[in-house]
Amino acid sequence: MLFQKRLLIVGGIMLTGALGAFTMQWKAGFTEPTASRPPQPKNIIYILADDHRYDAMGFTGKFSGLQTPALDRMAREGAHLPNAFVSTALCSPSRATILTGQYPHTHTIVDNQAPTPKGLTFFPQYLQKAGYKTAFLGKWHMGNEDDAPQPGFNYWLSFRGQGVYYNPTFNINGKQVAHGDSAYITDLLTDYAIKWLDQQDKQKPFFLYLSHKAVHAEFMPARRHRGVYRNTPIQYPPSMYLTKTDTSKIFGPLPKQDPEGKDMKVNIKDMPNWVKQQRYSWHGVDYMYHGDIEFNDFYRRYMETLLGVDNSVARVLKWLEDNGLAENTLVVYMGDNGFSFGERGLIDKRHMYEESMRVPLLAWCPSLIKAGTKVEQVVQNVDIAPTLLAYAGLPKPKQMQGVSFVPLLKGEQVANWRDRAFYEYYWEVAFPQTPTMFGVRTDRYKFIFNYGVWDANELYDLKEDPNEVNNLIRSPEHQKIAEQLRTEMWAWLEQTGGLQIPLKPIRHKRGDHIYKGTY
Repeated sequence: MLFQKRLLIVGGIMLTGALGAFTMQWKAGFTEPTASRPPQPKNIIYILADDHRYDAMGFTGKFSGLQTPALDRMAREGAHLPNAFVSTALCSPSRATILTGQYPHTHTIVDNQAPTPKGLTFFPQYLQKAGYKTAFLGKWHMGNEDDAPQPGFNYWLSFRGQGVYYNPTFNINGKQVAHGDSAYITDLLTDYAIKWLDQQDKQKPFFLYLSHKAVHAEFMPARRHRGVYRNTPIQYPPSMYLTKTDTSKIFGPLPKQDPEGKDMKVNIKDMPNWVKQQRYSWHGVDYMYHGDIEFNDFYRRYMETLLGVDNSVARVLKWLEDNGLAENTLVVYMGDNGFSFGERGLIDKRHMYEESMRVPLLAWCPSLIKAGTKVEQVVQNVDIAPTLLAYAGLPKPKQMQGVSFVPLLKGEQVANWRDRAFYEYYWEVAFPQTPTMFGVRTDRYKFIFNYGVWDANELYDLKEDPNEVNNLIRSPEHQKIAEQLRTEMWAWLEQTGGLQIPLKPIRHKRGDHIYKGTY
């Protein structure tokens, strides 16, 4: 129930009413009830960015010169969750996990082509039933390439597939609406979101899901942001040239040390072959996007494209303040997965390295979250649905596998909270350079099981080796740790129904540059 009922019995007279709707004033005896201001509804705004890596925010200092004042504000006035991870670093599986509260092997949308199975329930459907007005605006890209309205939303605005940055066509509640005049998608989505918010009854709860196309490749910033970072120094990762060959392109200085100034200890022998070979591919720095763009331009355009997303967040926060709804509105900002920028010679995501599986996660709600809160516990995208439902006062549905982290946002101690994140990725024919993999990450170690390939599995000590370049899989003193983590990984898959590889039919020719055009 959205509102609890209270029961008052006075001198044999029974009175009922919405909790907090009236203030009963008592003096010498019974007096007429006086109306008081009803409590603000618990509104929710969830903002999702595409391919936003966990440290690409101004306050982290990772990207030299990057300014994200709105995201910095959310972290400063709300909560920053630095140990947030996805269970699969890929658009469709991650988005399905966010909406269902289930792991990819459970909801079965394991790649960008897998169809949405019948009977899947999205968490906004529960909000609708509880009286929330709900809206989805932006990139759906989950389970299919369609833009048709999906269950759980009173208002729908989306586009087909990845969409385009300029002059997009939207499906607005079933009607195709084209935009021209160099209209920029991040700004448009925010315009429509603000318009929808303006139309809401401020005395009733609403849920807004604002899902940006940005910062998905190939990056295209708003016109006002083009060239802002053209001269910005690039932070080349220290592992960028470990996999270089005689023909590799050199974009910056060859680092000999890691960012903390320590000499890197590298086990190049046991760096998986698929990593080394991927350097010259669509997702490698030597042949990225099959030669369509250079790394330096790619890096700077990403930063410039992100500025539009930060502007969007700023506009949403300002609307809440201007309309007196900031206090009780929970705003959550997140990336659907991370992104590599040259680590081990790779770009993109999919793999289990930190820059891929780790995501930015911020939460802002003045009445709930103390300013400057830092939640160090491990949270995953599987926790988003139960968390937003819990804030609305709704119980977690039994099929959801995540847990609400509302208590963590409130600064409460939670017994037996998870201390590790589990991961899965399933090989895709469109990008065959990355194998199926499963794994587990603790606060100290990471174990990666590269499935179905004749290659090394991986074990990293994240404390001693934050760059994940010293594979300890053969280390005698680490064999018990490797065995323990592998056992935990298989136990997680078995206990959650993940002991199968979901197969999907392949109906098109190959597109990779080595075997392109073959069946």
